[in-house]
Amino acid sequence: MSKKIYLAPLGCPKNQIDGELMLARALAEGHEVVTDPDQADVLVVNTCGFIDAAREESIDTILELAEVKARADGRRLVVTGCMAQRYTDELAAEVSEIDALVGTGAIDRFTDAVACAPRTHEPAVFMGAKHYLPSATMQRVVTETDGSAYLKVSEGCDHDCSFCVIPGIRGRHESRTIEDVAAEAERLAGGGVVELNLIAQDLSAYGRDLGIDEGLARLLHRLGRVPGLERVRCFYLYPNTLTDAALDAIADVDNVCPYIDLPLQHADPGILRAMRRARGADQLRRIVERIRTRVGDVAIRTAFIVGFPGETDEAFANLCRFVTEIRFDRVAVFNYSREDGSAAAALDGQVPADIALRRRDELLALQEPISEQRLSRHVGRTERVLVCGRDDGAGSWYGRTDFQAPEIDGVTLLGELPAALTGRCVQARITGSDLLDLYAEPLARPA
Repeated sequence: MSKKIYLAPLGCPKNQIDGELMLARALAEGHEVVTDPDQADVLVVNTCGFIDAAREESIDTILELAEVKARADGRRLVVTGCMAQRYTDELAAEVSEIDALVGTGAIDRFTDAVACAPRTHEPAVFMGAKHYLPSATMQRVVTETDGSAYLKVSEGCDHDCSFCVIPGIRGRHESRTIEDVAAEAERLAGGGVVELNLIAQDLSAYGRDLGIDEGLARLLHRLGRVPGLERVRCFYLYPNTLTDAALDAIADVDNVCPYIDLPLQHADPGILRAMRRARGADQLRRIVERIRTRVGDVAIRTAFIVGFPGETDEAFANLCRFVTEIRFDRVAVFNYSREDGSAAAALDGQVPADIALRRRDELLALQEPISEQRLSRHVGRTERVLVCGRDDGAGSWYGRTDFQAPEIDGVTLLGELPAALTGRCVQARITGSDLLDLYAEPLARPA
């Protein structure tokens, strides 16, 4: 019997793609996707289980939809994603409203969960391997509406960072073939997508498990030949697997953005050793210098963790000096989250939450003028801008340049434009900037 399905998507873009694959399977079997939970027969929460804040959001959403479930007889509640994979037994025991749980490796069983009977004593549980690798033959419901889409090229991770439990949730690194990724890119571009954002747990290690030498570089050159694909952006590049060949491809392939997303996590040598990351700030400096030398006018975004066990005032000061010296374009800062099952959870020297919060705020404040100055260097230039939509609050259409990633890097405000340009690239002259956004005047014709 056909069901109306409401999906609450949470977590990272990798999780978003899993949700898009699940919705496509449901539509293929005759189900309907709705945007109002009160109109749904089946309520789905696609959870994130990476850190405390993400788990809290997931639990809050599950409980909110449990209340919606109670408003109609026969309505089902299905929980998917990382929390379903990692905390199957706990969710089954503690949230009696859940009718089915679907793990990250059981996306192909999603429609079985949709069709399952209401819970009696225990929820239905659908588990497979730790991850489900997409392929070009699978249909997706692309949820972006602005000419942009994410493309997952691999799953899992082979690193053993002491703070992270992703390998335990998603498993070992597994790549798709270059031609399979290219085939999906061609299908998406044929459907009007002009920007692809490549994602993985460790994008710079792409292809190593398949024995592909310089896999990321070869993939970028192949995507450079996809008709209609105007922009490719790389996310989640791991410092120690980022090669010169990959950097040269980012610099040389016309449709690849000069944009590096490179989470470094810290810069103090003692903390980096405890994290099982780089050897120290000098190594990180060399990596950044290599990026800027080979790519040129590049935007570098990074992320740091503060409050990691053993982080002293001196260690935090080392991190601050590093950020001041390197002058990243964007910096994200996260408080350390003590994850059960991670090596760091057992370390001595756990930092009080209030100190971690103060350090986060201090580091973000330190970075603000740097980001503002880095963004201002684009004023006076002509940039290619993907038109994303209209911000009624700002009274302006907006878009994103090559160095503005979706949701995290601000936007470019464009004034008034024809609605027909949504999802297309235009040339625009940058006239101003502030901490987060750019201001621009579109030129007469689309790019």
